[in-house]
Amino acid sequence: MHTLWKVCPQTLSTTSMVTPCGFSPHLHSSGEQGGLIFQDGNLSSASLDALIQHLIPTTDYYPEKAYIFTFLLSSRLFIEPQELLARVCHQCIEQQRLDEPVLDKARVRKFGPKLLQLLAEWTETFPYDFQEEKMVGHLKDMIRRIAPCDEAYWKRMNQLLQALNQKLATLSHGQEGLVKINATVSDKLVSFKTKPPPSIQRDILSVCSDPYTLAQQLTHVELERLSHIGPEEFVQAFVHKDSLDSTKSCFSDQNKTNNLEAYVKWFNRLCYLVATEICMPAKKKQRAQVIEFFIDVARECFNIGNFNSLMAIISGMNMSPVSRLKKTWSKVKTAKFFILEHQMDPTGNFYNYRTALRGAAHRSLTAHSNREKIVIPFFSLLIKDIYFLNEGCANRLPNGHVNFEKFLELAKQVGEFITWKQVECPFEQDPNITHYLHTAPIFTEDEF
Repeated sequence: MHTLWKVCPQTLSTTSMVTPCGFSPHLHSSGEQGGLIFQDGNLSSASLDALIQHLIPTTDYYPEKAYIFTFLLSSRLFIEPQELLARVCHQCIEQQRLDEPVLDKARVRKFGPKLLQLLAEWTETFPYDFQEEKMVGHLKDMIRRIAPCDEAYWKRMNQLLQALNQKLATLSHGQEGLVKINATVSDKLVSFKTKPPPSIQRDILSVCSDPYTLAQQLTHVELERLSHIGPEEFVQAFVHKDSLDSTKSCFSDQNKTNNLEAYVKWFNRLCYLVATEICMPAKKKQRAQVIEFFIDVARECFNIGNFNSLMAIISGMNMSPVSRLKKTWSKVKTAKFFILEHQMDPTGNFYNYRTALRGAAHRSLTAHSNREKIVIPFFSLLIKDIYFLNEGCANRLPNGHVNFEKFLELAKQVGEFITWKQVECPFEQDPNITHYLHTAPIFTEDEF
């Protein structure tokens, strides 16, 4: 069995508003405008104060959606969301004179809708920021100040808070489900030093014998888990990091990267599940049958656009306990497997995979159905791309300005991911299969 590489297990070490590609907040050529430095029509750098000011709406100005996303995503490298919102609110109060006994109603009526729009976009795209009561308190304080000019502002704010609470409740419910699943998995990690009798040991083929169905269910699991990852987690994961291969250093604040970490664990579990399922049968013919089954599942994942499950399956089959089964592999029709391996070959910085990913992304953009919109990237490589972008470019320039060019590229990569993760899974869930995927006992690395 020819083994190209080994990527398992992984470690992380090193809405409509998400459209940062080709972003240019204003069509300036080059030069400075209000403390913002433009180059070739794009905002390239500025002081943090200038960037905050550029975020704040006025009676006749509203920042572009792409700028809002880019700045809210990257600003947490320099300032906590709570402090940022406090500063935004303070400057709004000063600039719009909202602390005066008598307000200029005409002025506030021009400013109010823009403020509400900014807050709506913030809560919609970064809902996890508002889990802290102080953040919601800032929202309510601002509405209390402008509501005397238009009672409709209270209604708008109530709608905003209801949508926020609903989104947070949905995310929380999903997280609780993952916690229960992970707890069940822990209970199921029984020792396999002595294999269970075949009479009581279930296997994947007894649960699902159709490769296309299993690929669909894997896609369902992937999209469900991806839906809980907030864009801010990509930035939080690399604050104060030290090493590409240290999960602990990568997840500098694990409370803020739980979903990201859980997704990596899912990839690793799938790798080990594939290897376990192949190694469990006692006879070579049965092992070969399981290998061919997973090759077909991997091919269906590729066709669907589920590259993360595809890579996990290939990685599982490339683990040494599987690759060393020479007599078993001699009974396998490996042509299809080598084609899939070629697609995910790391040569040329995963050139073949990146080409396939671009094709899937293009299909998604022109799709008429959710089935054609599915793009699930190889997550470890996405994380490494973002990591190297972060490592390769300074956050600040020598003059102290924020390197906004860097964060435009970060927003482009994260924004594309957010678009993909919002696709609604078109495949009906089979609870029996997904439960098995999450809870079936697997060998640990020491037990192979």
